[in-house]
Amino acid sequence: MNPNDCSSNLWVFGYGSLCWLQGFDYGSHQLGFIRGFSRKFWQGNNSHRGTTDKPGRVATLVKEDEAITWGLAFELLGETALKYLNDRECTKGGYETLITTFFPRNGVMTPFPVLVFRATEHNPQWLGPAPLADVATQVTECKGEAGHNSEYVLRLAEFFRDNLPEVIDEHLFTLEQLVLERMKEKNISSVEDEPVTQAKQEVLSLAEAAEPVNNPNQEVRRDSFQYLSRVPPSKKLLCLKV
Repeated sequence: MNPNDCSSNLWVFGYGSLCWLQGFDYGSHQLGFIRGFSRKFWQGNNSHRGTTDKPGRVATLVKEDEAITWGLAFELLGETALKYLNDRECTKGGYETLITTFFPRNGVMTPFPVLVFRATEHNPQWLGPAPLADVATQVTECKGEAGHNSEYVLRLAEFFRDNLPEVIDEHLFTLEQLVLERMKEKNISSVEDEPVTQAKQEVLSLAEAAEPVNNPNQEVRRDSFQYLSRVPPSKKLLCLKV
């Protein structure tokens, strides 16, 4: 098969936590974008990043004709990967699926179809638009089985700075800055200070167990969670513990 032709393989497009915490086996992966959607933190989450009483906010894709959304596409290996994603995104998150065209960043591979998981206003956990200042407050107050909601936002922003520094996502980066400001106000310098619950350990174990041996360059999730460097000098966080 032509290595630049991905039409015969099943790929999934990650634009949220899949960018930095996969949890499934995959072969190749490519940076790139899809058209016709924008990334918004309009989807509620009452399991991984929140609870029923205090749902967190996670990313979804909202139709917008002229928009593009950057992210990371993964070539799925075996049925287990798809089953894991269906459970993670559809069963627990209520996300719908669609197929759209992915445009690789490398400019060598031809565009190819990808599977996308997306929440809409029909999702029972849908929260919809809100002022980003309010979203940031909600994010810093919520945590679930996988950890603090703040971690979701900050790691996603970090992924883009490390891997796609030319991409400016105003919605994401504005929310990141507001979350950091809320963390400063609450004297929080880390969201990794709480004990690791059994549920969170299971999530992390899945990710570690699924790390493919044929991806020697795959980024491993770091144990530390240091974001002081993201805050301007005048906004350094003052305390080391929650």
